[in-house]
Amino acid sequence: MLPQAELIEAVDGRNQTSIPDVATLPGNLHRPHYPFPLRPAEIGVFQSHRRCWQTIVDRGWDWALIAEDDLQVDPEKLATALDLVARHGSVDMYVRLPVKARETPAQVLGSAGDMQFILPRVIGLQCICQVVGRHAAARLLAVTAAIDRPVDTLLQMHWVTGQPIHAILPNGNAEVAHQIGGSTIQVKTRAAGKLLRELNRAWYRAQVALRPQKQ
Repeated sequence: MLPQAELIEAVDGRNQTSIPDVATLPGNLHRPHYPFPLRPAEIGVFQSHRRCWQTIVDRGWDWALIAEDDLQVDPEKLATALDLVARHGSVDMYVRLPVKARETPAQVLGSAGDMQFILPRVIGLQCICQVVGRHAAARLLAVTAAIDRPVDTLLQMHWVTGQPIHAILPNGNAEVAHQIGGSTIQVKTRAAGKLLRELNRAWYRAQVALRPQKQ
């Protein structure tokens, strides 16, 4: 159980009445272009995060922890991570608590034991758990009235959003989608299509890596 948790209803990307104000584009809104079409589930996830950002702004919170429903936390490590946020964070920050400790630091802002609060060079994917400051939420709302790629992919593009993305890792978080019915973003692809998708994914990942965050 997360501290002072509040459930925000998710947006159904398949229901057009749930997303009347969002414009979706075919991957060409920003550079590098995104080589895959947006799926309804990805639209729903993006709009669910925008709903959370709007809640932070509307209620005037300094920051809030946003967690997806397939997150499992280690209570002691989460408390340590939130203490690092309290000591080193601000209303301008977006801080990821990813389940995979893959990012390498451009800057280390603080630490507690083996846990580090970092500015990663290349921002990782997934939005399973993050602390979002009020000013960061407002900044992201302003640049996402139209979308052309998933929310985690857009967040990698600090040169577009103007929003630095920090991370705390390792943090004890785990993903338990397999225990609650699996991810809602899954698709079966034929072998030839899968190869092309992997080539496009590798190209896109390389383009993002060419634009690292810097201290």
